[in-house]
Amino acid sequence: MRWIARLPLGWVRALGTLVGWVLYVLAVPRRRVVMRNLALCFPQHPLAQRRRWALECFVYFAQAWFDRSWLWNGPVDVLRGRLRIVGAVQELQGQEPTVIFAPHFFGLDAAGTAINHQIGRPMVSIYTPQRSEAVDQWLHDGRRRFGNLQLFYRDQGVKALIAALREGALLYLLSDMNFGPEESIFVPFYGVPAATVPSLPRFARLGRAKVVPVTARITPQGYDIEVHPAWRDYPGSDVEADTAYMNRWLEGVINTMPSQYYWVHKRFKTRPAGEPPVY
Repeated sequence: MRWIARLPLGWVRALGTLVGWVLYVLAVPRRRVVMRNLALCFPQHPLAQRRRWALECFVYFAQAWFDRSWLWNGPVDVLRGRLRIVGAVQELQGQEPTVIFAPHFFGLDAAGTAINHQIGRPMVSIYTPQRSEAVDQWLHDGRRRFGNLQLFYRDQGVKALIAALREGALLYLLSDMNFGPEESIFVPFYGVPAATVPSLPRFARLGRAKVVPVTARITPQGYDIEVHPAWRDYPGSDVEADTAYMNRWLEGVINTMPSQYYWVHKRFKTRPAGEPPVY
């Protein structure tokens, strides 16, 4: 990856395209997951369209993976030229407690790196260890490249996170995945009941923080990281309604770039009691 970091971006993206095509052909079980997710969420679209999105999904997955080479090992001036933060950037400035809602688009590491480097505020995030020690160390070191990011493991509790949030650190929260039934509630996602962790409204309430969504779009020049306006009157008094709002808002952004969302994840693996599995 350090060697790949030296290549022109077009070469890196071409390598990602090639590997993405190979993965689409060979990773049959994961391709079925992607196709099932797209069928559940976009039943109104023809099968041919969903297949195109699935192929693009694997390409973007591979391109984002190889982009981590220059994100974490490339020269700083390269990052400045390839990572463009747009939108309501002022929402991330100052010291007001802020939870960043960072959905699982393939550019989420690019967004985290850009904010960590360009905004200049301390950041905290929650980290899931990887099975491979070498990959785990690489991801951990890469995400902490600029030093002002502290990663907490999921089993470390929330006290330190809340304390950092109240002291002015940005909380980079990825709360749109299926983490099992233990702490999840079922709210609609594209009309399908989806086990969703209600951590976004809970952290915002505990930290007395505003919620600012940030999404990343892969472009030929690098990434456009859009800072959206803070949600008004959020969270409310109903955790379920707040979590459902998060999913509805996310659907609107996914609709603008369907193939850049992390459909390789079994988003609907956990089912309500009595419902059959979908995968």
